[in-house]
Amino acid sequence: MLDQYLKQFEKELPKGGPAFLEERRQEGLKYFTQLGFPTRKLENWKYTGVDPILQNSFRLVTHYEPNGLKKEDLSKWNFGCEDNYRIVFVDGHYSKEHSSFQNLPNGVLIGSLARALEHHTSLVEEHLHQLTPYQTHPFAALNAAFTQDGAFVYIPSGTILDRPIQFLFFFTGKQTPYLSHPHNLFILGAHSQASIFEGYVSEKNETYFTNAATEIVLEENAILDHHKIQEESLQAFHIASTSVKQATQSVYRSHNFSWGAALTRNDLSTLLNAEGAETTFNGLYMVSDKQHVDNHTTIDHAKPHCTSTEMYKGVLDGFSQGVFDGKIVVRPDAQKTSARQTNKNLILSDNALINTKPLLEIFADDVKCNHGATIGRLDENQLFYLRARGIDAEVARNILTYAFASEMVEPIGVEGVRNYLQQKILGRLAIKKI
Repeated sequence: MLDQYLKQFEKELPKGGPAFLEERRQEGLKYFTQLGFPTRKLENWKYTGVDPILQNSFRLVTHYEPNGLKKEDLSKWNFGCEDNYRIVFVDGHYSKEHSSFQNLPNGVLIGSLARALEHHTSLVEEHLHQLTPYQTHPFAALNAAFTQDGAFVYIPSGTILDRPIQFLFFFTGKQTPYLSHPHNLFILGAHSQASIFEGYVSEKNETYFTNAATEIVLEENAILDHHKIQEESLQAFHIASTSVKQATQSVYRSHNFSWGAALTRNDLSTLLNAEGAETTFNGLYMVSDKQHVDNHTTIDHAKPHCTSTEMYKGVLDGFSQGVFDGKIVVRPDAQKTSARQTNKNLILSDNALINTKPLLEIFADDVKCNHGATIGRLDENQLFYLRARGIDAEVARNILTYAFASEMVEPIGVEGVRNYLQQKILGRLAIKKI
């Protein structure tokens, strides 16, 4: 299978661009060749096999094809937020006619990575591929080798955006089996603030492969609310790595929602690299049938007086499988660290399976850290309470499941998005209203 991707790199990937980009592509290819595709013999992939991906011969889409897509075709995919800066990628490539980001504040750059490479070369060169773990993560290495386009954000120091930024990665279903490697780069200057929505969606239930990477740089006192919503085809594969580096007093809040794709793997990591940095990891995964979702998270406390909070919840039905592997590292110099990690899972069928492994690695002695995980079924007493009041068994089951899952939506600051996500949860439970 390696040969397929090596041939795509040599014969199909468009060449050109800055010299440093080609060098880093070659570096990514070198590590991908060395690492190969992961197997279950590797601890980080023990519970997630990638054989379903390897059984397909994916086509690399090298350029944007309009495909007759109209702007109104994408109107439903605003995630409940009408007033935003909107950048759309169709089949992995930037679509100017479907994007809208006028009247940006002075100095703010939003758009495609390909354009940023052309017009803001030195800025991109400084940060691109500096955080992505391509030396150890085979799919991150593959993404580095095929870096061509993706989302780009630069917020200059002191700028607070008044509207959210939305990046929509839309698959048309007209080019299958299709493969894309979006690479996103977000840079927030000192004392800046922004809210970003990163969405991966498809209307057609086709087979394709999204292999994404996102790098986020937060300077001193920068604040970012980062929402990722994954609603891909139930025959698709979604592999993604998100890597964050935080400076003094910066704040990063991640809200990760996964309920699409046949196989999902999310690797999320942050380096709290200066005093006073704060991070929040919130996640909700809801899967059924034979879906598989794997969340690997790492919070690295490298400096003192930093705070992290993590809460991931899973709802599993049918023959679905889930993985949560969360690590918090507290380095020797990171005194006065406060870290809390929780993973809760609700199992709705006899055949669903979850593997959960919360982990603390503490090398400092003046810290407050705790972690825990729970796996369980719906409370029979609560079900009896609802049934005793004349509520149908299935409705009672859905009410309790909704109550469990909707907690992860409550921290979302945009009301329209909060309502959208609540309706998505209800849709997963096959009920219209509670």
